[in-house]
Amino acid sequence: MSFLDIAALVAVGGVAGFINVLSAGGSMLTLPMLMFLGLPPQIANGTNRVAVTLQSVTAVGGFFRSGHGNLAISLRLAVPAIIGALLGAWIATWISSAIFEFVLVAAMIGASVFMLLPQPKLDTRPLTAKRLGPAIYFGMFLIGLYGGFIQVGVGALFIVVLYRMLKIDLRQVNVLKVAIVLLYTLPALAIFAFNDQVRWGMGLLLAAGNITGALLAVRVNMSARGAQWVKWLTLVMVGAILVRLIAY
Repeated sequence: MSFLDIAALVAVGGVAGFINVLSAGGSMLTLPMLMFLGLPPQIANGTNRVAVTLQSVTAVGGFFRSGHGNLAISLRLAVPAIIGALLGAWIATWISSAIFEFVLVAAMIGASVFMLLPQPKLDTRPLTAKRLGPAIYFGMFLIGLYGGFIQVGVGALFIVVLYRMLKIDLRQVNVLKVAIVLLYTLPALAIFAFNDQVRWGMGLLLAAGNITGALLAVRVNMSARGAQWVKWLTLVMVGAILVRLIAY
């Protein structure tokens, strides 16, 4: 890789890490970037998990140090997500490049449309284990299945399940999201690595940027207004990448 390639990976990783913690869509930037740098789609998909994992470790640690972690609830929700992620990652290792690229473009468009939709103002309340039921656990399984397969826009699914169904505030959604993503990404990464679909050097460079962005995002998430403007930054960048990806 050239110096410009390395700089691009770290820079895009930084933006993606910030976006992933606060909203959704970071992998819409990093996964195409890895493909543009020459990785086959399946290997780019596996390599992206290195950055997602280390970024999630950083975010989870930051939230817990600031007293905003929720270990008991995170573990309960992560169990079905892990089962789904194992299945999703396994499927992703053997599908064709053409199918994966089609799914990637469709996922990016779908996630972008979802981000444009206004979020309803809900009467949120604290989350306790008693409020968890079969529908929520099934929703976590589907999120894990999708996240294990491609990860792109998975934050939008968390908003549907945690914010709209459980009616918890978006800051708490972000806290739970990063913990669950960490727990299901670890076994998914192991499946990609076992199938030789991870390039560790590029993944670690991307992770260096992701970690920096995640650290900043943890602080922003705890602010009163959060980072509502993040979705517009994401959409502008995703629009440019979609044009390049379709032409790719």
